[in-house]
Amino acid sequence: MSSQSAARTCPPARLAEQLRLALVVQRYGPEISGGAEFHARLVAQRLARKHELVVVTTCAADYVTWRNHYPRGLSSVDDIPVYRFPVRLPRDPHLFGRLQEKVFHRQHDERTAQAWMNAQGPYTPRMLRWIQHHRDTFNYVICFSYRYWTTWRVMQAVEGKGVLVPTAEPDPAIELPLYRPMFRSARAIMYNSPEERAMIHHHTGNESVPSVVVGVGILEPPQVNASRFRATHGVNGPFLLYVGRIDRNKGCAELFDFYLRAYDQLQEQGVRPPRLILAGSSVMPIPAHPAIIHLGRVTEQEKYDALEASTALIMPSFYESLSMVLLEAWALSRPVVVNGHCDVTRGQVQRSNGGLWYQNSAEFAECVRLLAEDHRLGIGLGERGHAYYATNYTWSTIEKKYETMLTQLEADDLADRKPRQGAR
Repeated sequence: MSSQSAARTCPPARLAEQLRLALVVQRYGPEISGGAEFHARLVAQRLARKHELVVVTTCAADYVTWRNHYPRGLSSVDDIPVYRFPVRLPRDPHLFGRLQEKVFHRQHDERTAQAWMNAQGPYTPRMLRWIQHHRDTFNYVICFSYRYWTTWRVMQAVEGKGVLVPTAEPDPAIELPLYRPMFRSARAIMYNSPEERAMIHHHTGNESVPSVVVGVGILEPPQVNASRFRATHGVNGPFLLYVGRIDRNKGCAELFDFYLRAYDQLQEQGVRPPRLILAGSSVMPIPAHPAIIHLGRVTEQEKYDALEASTALIMPSFYESLSMVLLEAWALSRPVVVNGHCDVTRGQVQRSNGGLWYQNSAEFAECVRLLAEDHRLGIGLGERGHAYYATNYTWSTIEKKYETMLTQLEADDLADRKPRQGAR
């Protein structure tokens, strides 16, 4: 039975009965504040309200080394049982780099591809054995982040029960043949954006797999106070805000280049340039310039206060599967400026009409000039962004999409288990 026919057999108002679910993710904990792991934790919190859910993860906290950090065994996070398994070997960056060069840029065989997967990690054989032993006790196993060893191996072990949340970006990994069977055999796929779905369809030919574009909600914004942020950090006047790791891989090198050019151009035109404020840890040099302010890591409250005070959020990343900070900005009716070379964030801005995008230095400068000179433009973009967020990314909407998919899968599986009329 197709997912469409399942939807017809299930009353729309009746969502999934209580199920036993496992959520598998490469690392998990309250200290992990961003990325797919934070996404997984937010989804786990919501699904656990209705279903019997356990989290299955590693003892690692750091995604670069995969060194064991948390104690192995059963613990609890947010009152949800968490089973942690040790990573057998930390990542060897030299071996991983050599293998990645081969599989990304040269002809290679399946043995080399699997060696790259093992080197990428987190290589956790005990987790795999536990899943294999307990697979029949779960209705479905929800796996986060397609590219890691944990997801790749667990999806194979639970074929027929594996629900994949890919969190995929357009990098060379998505083109590797070793991933195609996983995408084609998934029981269902929960995509972050239409662009992510189109990209995966293109590379894997998995259009027949039941799927939905669902994304993720955000934490409920606290009581924000723009004046508090300005007083605490001594910030006056308009500013663009960047939130996240300050890294070349996040487009920050280009952001600094484009911003400094725009700053000089706007001053020559007699326009007061907004400052650039950075909130997050840095793994690259930050230009020494009076208009660039680095706050370092900030609390959730400080982040939301900064968003409320900002002229606009700036998102320079070339590669995203979904930008949660864009949703956080729109939740507060703030406009955004995104890198137009990132299909996902540009698509979000185009669908919402909640911001501007640029593809070169001149367009970046024009975006900054428009926001600096036209206050009403920023207000209008922020209001439309908020409407888009409220329609598509509140937790009630996200939860309903998960529950509807689980209902459809259960209906399909129940129909498959029932003997056909007249069968002996």
